[in-house]
Amino acid sequence: MILVVLGTHELPFTRLLKEVDRLKSENIIKDDIIVQYGHTTYESDLLTLKQFVSYKEMDLLCEQARIIITHAGTGSIITGIKKGKPVIACARLQKYGEHNDDHQLQIVSALVNQEHILSWEEEKRLEDVIQQAEAFQPKPFHSGREQIYQLIENFIKEV
Repeated sequence: MILVVLGTHELPFTRLLKEVDRLKSENIIKDDIIVQYGHTTYESDLLTLKQFVSYKEMDLLCEQARIIITHAGTGSIITGIKKGKPVIACARLQKYGEHNDDHQLQIVSALVNQEHILSWEEEKRLEDVIQQAEAFQPKPFHSGREQIYQLIENFIKEV
């Protein structure tokens, strides 16, 4: 199963869904596809559409997914990386009215450079990135949370 995650942002992200739907309709994607679509209005007979899911259900879907294709929200990406899944991130772009700015481009760039994820951009064919994901082994993600806590604790002790 391939899981597609659009998150909860209020602006629509039909560009990604249209491409996934096209690949399914052309039988390029043979897997079942489950989509968490949030506020993006979309209809398809080929995709299993779920507007919102609980944290528990999202965790289970991520666990079951072979590949996760997601908007470039950090929560969605990190959830997939922590599960050791190949994650393909697609930044929501301001020019298409998908977000208020293009900060997701920086998130994708950083995580691709660290070899945690793959990305789908306009100049790439999604089917090629999915094929690349078949053999992709993401580098494990290590949060800097403990280091940040230690810095704060040290600062407090010094004050």
